[in-house]
Amino acid sequence: MSRNSSAKQFDSRYPSIEDLRNKAKKRIPRFAFEYLDSGCNEEVNLRRNTREIREVQLTPNYLDNFRSASLKTELFGHVYDAPFGVAPIGLQGLMWPNASEILAKAAFENNIPFVLSTVSTSSIERIAELTEGKAWFQLYHPTEDSVRNDILKRAEAAQCPVLVLLCDTPAFGFRPKEIKNGLSMPPKMSINNILQIFGKPNWAVQTLRYGQPNFETLKPYMPKGLDLTQLGKFMDETFSKRMSMEKIAPIRDLWKGKIVLKGVATEADTEKAIQLGLDGIIVSNHGGRQLDAGESTIKPTTRIAQKYGNQIKVMMDSGLRSGPDLARTLASGAEFTFMGRSFMYGVAAMGKRGGDHTISLLKTQLQQVMEQIGCEKVEDFPNYLNTH
Repeated sequence: MSRNSSAKQFDSRYPSIEDLRNKAKKRIPRFAFEYLDSGCNEEVNLRRNTREIREVQLTPNYLDNFRSASLKTELFGHVYDAPFGVAPIGLQGLMWPNASEILAKAAFENNIPFVLSTVSTSSIERIAELTEGKAWFQLYHPTEDSVRNDILKRAEAAQCPVLVLLCDTPAFGFRPKEIKNGLSMPPKMSINNILQIFGKPNWAVQTLRYGQPNFETLKPYMPKGLDLTQLGKFMDETFSKRMSMEKIAPIRDLWKGKIVLKGVATEADTEKAIQLGLDGIIVSNHGGRQLDAGESTIKPTTRIAQKYGNQIKVMMDSGLRSGPDLARTLASGAEFTFMGRSFMYGVAAMGKRGGDHTISLLKTQLQQVMEQIGCEKVEDFPNYLNTH
């Protein structure tokens, strides 16, 4: 049962994710907002993600007997209070100070999964403390086996139930807005960026309070006295960006819990995940931040779920911005969904209340869709897909 009442958490000033996005844009420096909001190249796939989700239509059954709708969803042996979770996001503390802890706490208190990224700004141990070992962990694959093994030991000690392996970042995305803003490794504080900070005093005060964001999980592996100018080189040397079956196989042997492959975009990679004995996949295109010429996520999700849904858990992220978007995705065959930007808009807009509000908003919207179409259980959504 949720530890919070949705009614108490809902703020009527922000009844949509778009309202949160607009408020976030006013509250944080432009370079931080564009890091959160932008995609790669011409941002075609960023827009396509949401647009093609919204082409999916549902069929209501108004005269059927209907008792009540439940958002509860079983996944990997745990019953969550809603069929969505917080996707892993890098550099969360840049966009809003302490964002990863705010979201982890909100996710735990509302009984939905929170996924911590290797390159987020809170450590595995701190997030485990806040979530009583319920948080998932997403691994960027290290070059050195010793670093990989140590991170896995830490995640196991933190009782992370699910390990998420990232496979869709074989190259750094070409993101023109980030390049202009100097958000490379290390970030360059231009005069323009400094002026933006002066214009957002609340963000600046919170950043002073919590300190400059760092990759907290990676601190034990960084050379002592590492200068910020050397951070990019350290990241390049520490992580092998391209994944392969050969890299995943030993992790399957080492990790005792569930393993999910995130970034899957094709039936071929789904078959490989099944061959490796993985427990689930998250169909994703990194929120349109890696391959502008690729497909949106909803189309491969539909094909993959139809073909492999009885062999592996099929989940999806990228492009989801509302309860109806969640409903469309679940009706298309995904068993669970994850959202990144939507939750960060919430925290950037509302600070420490943003996580609870965003969860409450999405649950309220999704509940309304279920009641409208007559869907009593989340797993029944495919029955309401309009295939005509």
